[in-house]
Amino acid sequence: MAAQFIRKDEGLFSPDSIAREVWSYPTSALLGFIRAVTIEHLDPDLTAAVDASGQVLQRPALRYDRTVQYFATVLFGDAESVIKSSDILMKVHSRAHGPNPVTGGYFDSNDPDSQLWIHMTAWHSILYVYEKFGPGKLSRADETEYWRECAVAASVQPIRLEDVPASRGEVQKYFDDWRDRLASSEAAVHNVDFILAGMRTIFTALPAPMRMALGPVIRSGVIATYPRWMRPLMGVRQSRMTDSLVTMLIRPGMAALSRSPRAQMWFLERVAPRGGPVLTGHLSGTPAETSSVYSPETARRRFGDPRTPLEQYADQLAARGSDESLSPYEHNHRDRPLEFAAPAPAAG
Repeated sequence: MAAQFIRKDEGLFSPDSIAREVWSYPTSALLGFIRAVTIEHLDPDLTAAVDASGQVLQRPALRYDRTVQYFATVLFGDAESVIKSSDILMKVHSRAHGPNPVTGGYFDSNDPDSQLWIHMTAWHSILYVYEKFGPGKLSRADETEYWRECAVAASVQPIRLEDVPASRGEVQKYFDDWRDRLASSEAAVHNVDFILAGMRTIFTALPAPMRMALGPVIRSGVIATYPRWMRPLMGVRQSRMTDSLVTMLIRPGMAALSRSPRAQMWFLERVAPRGGPVLTGHLSGTPAETSSVYSPETARRRFGDPRTPLEQYADQLAARGSDESLSPYEHNHRDRPLEFAAPAPAAG
């Protein structure tokens, strides 16, 4: 069983929050994150940032693990861990900027529009796979609450909160409005294929027979969630029959896994050794030391940089060119990653 972690409080969300229910369902780690990080590549600026650093191809398991860790900490970590991780992410992204060779423009990973695209793609993907392969659609009231909680999580990133969609209709409009901005590229297609082959390229800590069995199922399952108009942009094809068959295959497997927190943690420990254990308390039903739930504003004033993420970003822009710590990453760099904050391990 995974190591227990001490959470000082419940962080930004109550134990019975809709977001925690959706994000802790096993569809998230197996399908939702892969869906999100592949669709994200249709933003040319995100692809340029990923391609410039080279980290998806060079350190894929670490990159996946850190993505899971950040999102899991925001959803399930205590308030101090959330805010300190937010501050670290701002620093990590402060060096991810440079010329975009495809568009001729300039990419900047802390840019509010880019951050909102990543945030909404993740929150939408996690809910979408929960509905498709899990228990089904949320009630209208629960979905309204889910998108409210999406805005809470957005508060710890450099995102303009007035731009965060607040309903299914607004989310759909958001993605419709983005459609004309999406574009494919050689790098995007290559990275999408690499990530879809995750059982071979990313989840190498799983036993080989499991990876061989799950690989085609996970790949087909993720592709089954893509809109058909999007698939040519991503360089993938799949028939409607395969979409239907893989959906029928995955649903009962996810239902069975959801009934076994021990099995979920065994899997998460191997595919995300940093991120998986953050869910330990929630999956085991272990409460935090206190039941306190913080607003992002209160948590930031108490535990981290008192500046909002947008204020931090403005200061970063002002300091570029004079502060060497903000210089862009070298391609295929081997810099030691800045570690996100995490709850402390429990004694014993």
